[in-house]
Amino acid sequence: MSTEKEELRDMFRELTEYEKQKVDLGINGVPASPMQIVQAHIMCEDTGYMRDYVLNEDGDIKALWFNRVEP
Repeated sequence: MSTEKEELRDMFRELTEYEKQKVDLGINGVPASPMQIVQAHIMCEDTGYMRDYVLNEDGDIKALWFNRVEP
């Protein structure tokens, strides 16, 4: 079973790959690096983030935004 630490490492790797592919990343409407997004997940344990994938005309991911969701 995955630990939370492993999940965060996996998320960082995933977001770094998106960044290498020139996908814009952000959190709560503000551009952010993979590390900033992972840190926000660590700091806000009581809330969650919903992913919002933005696609281009060809259906490729051009942006990935994380929006805070209050329970």
